[in-house]
Amino acid sequence: MEHFDCVVIGGGMVGAASALSLAQLGLQVALVEQNQPKNYAVEQALDLRVSAISLASENLLNQLGAWQQIKQWRACPYKRLGVWEHESAYTEFNAQDIKQTHLGHIVENRLIQLAIWQEISAMSNIRTFCPDSLVSLTQEHDKASLTLTNCSLTATLVIGADGAQSKVRQMSAIGVTGWDYQQSAMLINIETSQSQQDITWQQFFPTGPVALLPLAGESSLGGYAALVWYHQRDEITRLASLSNKQLQQEVVKYFPKRLGEIKVLAKGAFPLTRRHANTYQHKRVLLLGDAAHTINPMAGQGVNLGFKDVIALQHVIAEAIGNGEVWHDVAVLARYEQKRRKENLLMMTTMDALYAGFSHPSPVIKAARNLALLAVNKVPFLNSTIKNKALAYACGL
Repeated sequence: MEHFDCVVIGGGMVGAASALSLAQLGLQVALVEQNQPKNYAVEQALDLRVSAISLASENLLNQLGAWQQIKQWRACPYKRLGVWEHESAYTEFNAQDIKQTHLGHIVENRLIQLAIWQEISAMSNIRTFCPDSLVSLTQEHDKASLTLTNCSLTATLVIGADGAQSKVRQMSAIGVTGWDYQQSAMLINIETSQSQQDITWQQFFPTGPVALLPLAGESSLGGYAALVWYHQRDEITRLASLSNKQLQQEVVKYFPKRLGEIKVLAKGAFPLTRRHANTYQHKRVLLLGDAAHTINPMAGQGVNLGFKDVIALQHVIAEAIGNGEVWHDVAVLARYEQKRRKENLLMMTTMDALYAGFSHPSPVIKAARNLALLAVNKVPFLNSTIKNKALAYACGL
């Protein structure tokens, strides 16, 4: 059986980034993934799955060597973030307020994954096993043994980056706490009469928010954008069953007027759930990204939290190597969870509080939340402290 310092199960954005970041430290790494990312062609339609990549995530992708390629393909920078429930309480966050040129980029998930895989292909100390998947995992004192569909491996460390339904987590008997939100989100790619915008916005309704994410490129109408529509599951199921033309009529009826003229190109839906692993570490197994935590996607922080996991693990192992410690000692690996659990839990709880606060039907609570938004925007002290600190934190600064 071939032995590796680290075997990463899951070659999506977070898994591929973790494999590459650890290989950059000189470790011998294996990456196991069932589906290789599809190659890019300029004429390809925009994917439905996109992420709002924060400044901290951009820095990681730049360090990995992938960011320049992503920008050459398709990435849409945004400088402003607008949020409101009632128009009178509209609040806008601006990159200039935190002395940045932009707040982040909207990028297709597949292109992020593909750019990282291209960097991986140039590394002599990473082996990719694809198409392949995990069949069984057992842990011994000094190693873990893995059976894949096509071969068997051993590893000093196994990283589970295989998503919300993680096999690594299940095979390591790591439990989860969480719940379903009894809601779903619909993703809708559109052409828009507005050319490429530099703002992403979100309006709150009792049934859930609606949001716009600007996308790169010029369309026959003007530009492209992605819409996110949160609602009860039955309603999202109904909307998903409509033709693109019928859905277009529903969007125009429900979304704010600032959306303008649109044409629906593609749509998809997924349920909203919260899951948090009871531990990120079990002997020689570590969990990263959605395998460790899934969050309400309302503020688009999901993949950014996963990339923060990658950064933390790389720092922990690099520091141990630099101090002459055994990098895979259980006590060293435990530092990764110490760095990440509290922050992940804070972000999950904050998103839940926002979700609950803006969906509460009480007129008193509705008035209070709109007053709070108005105060943050209009009161100088709140504007320059709370608002800007929250924005910098969301950007990972």
